[in-house]
Order: sequence, then C-alpha cells, then structure tokens
Amino acid sequence: MDSINTLFLLSGFLIALSILASRLSTLFGLPLLVIFLGLGMLAGEEGVLGIKFDDYSLAFLIGHLALAMILLDGGLRTRLKTFRVGFKPALSLATLGVFITSGVVGLIAMWVFDLTLIQGLLVGAIVGSTDAAAVFSMLGGQGINLNERVGATLEIESGTNDPMAIFLTLTLVEVLVGDLRGVTGTLMFLLSQFGLGLAIGLGAGWCIARLLRWLDLAPGLYSLLALALGFFVFGATSWLGGSGFLAIYLTGLMIGNQPGRHLDFILPVHDGLAWLSQIGLFLVLGLLVNPSEVFEFALPSLMVALALIFLARPLAVLIAIKPFFKFRWREVGFISWVGLRGAVPIVLAIFPVIGGVANASLYFNVAFAVVLLSLLIQGGSLPFMARWMKVEVPATITPNRRGPLGVLPENDYEMFVYKVEDQALNDVPIRLLRFPSGALISAMFRQHVMLHPKGSTRLREGDVVCVIGRTDDLPALNRLFNGDAKLDRARAFFGTFTLQGDALMSDVAEAYGLTLSPGEQEMTLGEYVSLRVGGHPVVGDDVDWHGFHWVVSEMRGNQITRVGLRLYY
Repeated sequence: MDSINTLFLLSGFLIALSILASRLSTLFGLPLLVIFLGLGMLAGEEGVLGIKFDDYSLAFLIGHLALAMILLDGGLRTRLKTFRVGFKPALSLATLGVFITSGVVGLIAMWVFDLTLIQGLLVGAIVGSTDAAAVFSMLGGQGINLNERVGATLEIESGTNDPMAIFLTLTLVEVLVGDLRGVTGTLMFLLSQFGLGLAIGLGAGWCIARLLRWLDLAPGLYSLLALALGFFVFGATSWLGGSGFLAIYLTGLMIGNQPGRHLDFILPVHDGLAWLSQIGLFLVLGLLVNPSEVFEFALPSLMVALALIFLARPLAVLIAIKPFFKFRWREVGFISWVGLRGAVPIVLAIFPVIGGVANASLYFNVAFAVVLLSLLIQGGSLPFMARWMKVEVPATITPNRRGPLGVLPENDYEMFVYKVEDQALNDVPIRLLRFPSGALISAMFRQHVMLHPKGSTRLREGDVVCVIGRTDDLPALNRLFNGDAKLDRARAFFGTFTLQGDALMSDVAEAYGLTLSPGEQEMTLGEYVSLRVGGHPVVGDDVDWHGFHWVVSEMRGNQITRVGLRLYY
C-alpha cells in the first residue's frame, strides 16, 4: 500500500511541478522539453529526490505509448491542404534525409569515439531522425507562425520519419548481435514498415473518421473512442510488421480532416493528453539517465551534436530538398536548423540495451547528450532564426473565441467572438459594417453589460461582439475586426496596398508604369506571382519585380486571391 501511495505522491508532484515550471520557458526562453528532462534528472538517483529507476523495458513501453499519443494529436491538427506543398519534400527528408544524416553522423561518431564502422553508424541511426514531440512542441509552444511551405514540411517530416530511423537502428543492432535477416529480409522489413504503416493508417483512419462522424455519443466518449481506436491501429500495424508510429499519425490525420461535431469534443481533450504524454515521457527519460555517466561523454557528444547541427542536417536537407523542390535558400536554411532531436532518439537508444549490444550504455548516454544539446542550441534559438531567415509571417487574425452551434450536421453555423480593437470602427453604426452575407451580430457586450444590437447601435472600442456565421465568413470578419497594432504588423510585411489576385497584368502594368513581356499581357496577377514562385505558392511568398515586392497575402486552395504591394522590407 505504501508503494502505491508513494507512486501517486511522486507522480502527482512531478507532473504538477513540470506544469508550473513551464512558466520558466516564457520568462527565460528555455525550451519546455529541457525543463521536463531537467526535472526528471533532479528527481533521479543522483538528484534531489534520489529515485532509483533503471527499468529500460518499462521506459521503452512508456516511450511507445507517449509517442503514439503525441503523433495521434499531431495528426489531428495537421490539415490535409498543407500536403500540397509539404508532403513530397517531407517524404524526401523522412527517407533520404534520415539516411544521409545517419551516415554522416555515424562516420563522425566512429572517429570521435574510436568505434567500428557499424557501431558508429548505429549512433548515427539513433540520432538521425527529427522528433515529433520536439517539433510540435517548439513550433506551437513558442508562437512561431511559419509560412505554410516550411511549417508543413517540418510537421509532416517529424510525423513520418520514424520508420526509416527504426529500420536503420534495428538493422544495425541485428548486425552487431549477429542476427541479420539477410538482404531480402531487410528490404522486406523496410517496405513493410512504410507500406503497411501507410495503408493501414490511411484506411483505418478513414473508417474511424466516418464512424466518429456517424455515431451519436456522449461528448466525453468521442475522445476516448478516438484514442482507443488509434492505439488499436498502432498495435495492429506493429504486430503485422508495419510502422505503428506512421499508422497512428495518419489515423489522426484522417480523423482531424473529417469535419463534424466530434472534433469539437476530441481536440481539446487530446491537447491535454499530448501535453501529459510529453511531460511523462521526458520525466521518465530524465529519471532513467545518470548525469555522471552523461558527463563522461559530454565533450565527444558535443562534437557529434555540433556535427549533426552544422554539417549532417544541412547537407541532408540540401541533397534531399534543393534539387527537387522550389524552396528558397532561406527556407532551406531554416529547415536545416529545425532538425530538432527529442524523445525518439532516446527511445531508440534503448534498442541496443534490450538487444544486448556490447557497450550499450554508450549509445544511450550519447543519445541523451545530443538530444539535450539539440534542444538547447536549436530549440532555444527558433524564434530568432525564424525572423532572421524571414520564414515567419504575421499571425493570422482569429476570433478571440469560437464554437459550433450544433444546428447542422455539416457546414454548421458557429459563434465567433471578437473584441473591437480597431479605432476606425469607433462610433460606427452596425448597419454600415461590411458583413459577409449570412453573418450577423447576435449579441454585444459593453463594460460587462449585454446589449441588444440594432442597425443604429454604434460600436465602441473595447466592445465584445458575438457574430453568427460560417467558416467561409472568417476571412472577411477577421479583416473587419483587425486591431490597429495587428494591422501595422501586417502592413509592414504585406505592404500598404493590396490588389486582387484576378487583376489583369496589363491593368497592373498600366497603373504602375511597368513593362510586360508579350506572354504576360493576358495573365492575372495571381497567375504571374504563382509562375514566378515556381508553383505551389503560400502566404508570405514574395516576388521582386520592377523594384516592388509583390507579396502573397491571401489564398484559397492553390489560387492566389490577394497580393500585397510592398515598397521595401
């Protein structure tokens, strides 16, 4: 009974302390995952609490459960529309990129630690893949609003690169213990990891999404059913020889892109579960490591980490992306920098321990040190690097709060809550506002008192307005309720003047005194910018033409709908 009470006491205390300590991330700029790892180490055998934890098998199990939950949540929040610009480069990074990174790091590790070629390559394979937990946490938690091409590539890569890393790690472990399955068996293992993970993830995810949309359950049961079926897909895929990590990410992707009331109940719960998984995972991994052993490998691990950050990752991104896809050099540079390592390398480092590989502690401690350095060096500098490499776009204006009304099964009406922050709207009658057709103000609050708005009601700065509309109305509503500060930031980035994407180039050239080639006369401005970008434009893309910067400011699908005119940036 005492052991059970102790478990509840310590787990509750450590999780609560981790959540409270997350404020340090805001105050000092420390990456959250570093804080969670540090608390785990402080609670460990050589730390303040002196908790002895050396059960690698249990840590391996916890790692799989936590990573599955994190990937499921990541898939739920990834929009399929981002695949138009991010899937192919992400797939190249998740396969060829991981292979190159592992090889380069492996050769350096062989030299640094005086290992054999296979042992060095095993170090490279363990730390060769980016980590979904780190990428999702860092990009989302630090408020970095990347352009769609870069953000989608990084998120999809981190969600799909585990099969290649697992394949390389397991293959090299088998070589070291003398249990290699042969060339044919090895290739079949690789194909089954990707093939089964892809097929089962997409197929099962589609079926689960349809089921969740069709069922009429109590609100609290939707998230539990999604989690249970996601874990079932993970286990079934792994049992059949595929990648459970890839399958559960794709399952979440299919569920999250099937519109319906179920998402309103699933997403908030899974957000909390993903945070709990990250905290628990990094606390356990922190408990598992002994700082004194990590310090023994600190200097050579630093050399490996620096080689990974400044040589292997940039080289892999350059080879896997630049020759095949239309990425700008600054985008390539930022993707190279965001090769974040996290829980996955540490979990992979448990494979040699379980497999009985000689000197297994080296792989685990080196992986831990490389992860810690990656989070500190790369994770701590992400906001600065995003601004320096100009891959960040102004945050889109969104309602302060939104929620479905539950009236219609599809394309439901929603309640959008805005606070009036634009001085231009002060003392303006509601009837003069340019509302999208079908949207209306249902309620208004002024100094905590609800008013019944009429056409003659005049807005005041600070009013809270409740608007009923549909998702398609959001762009117009967001533009209407823009605050001055937000407008200033947007104007500095997109330009003071905005043109429609369907404006003819001949008219634009005549208005601004520009020269066109014969083939450009009949094109629209959107088509011209898209051609200059190289296809698949995203918001934030800019084209330098006749001394002006023409910046994509709004899109609908693959079509540019608005282009900003910026004189300088």
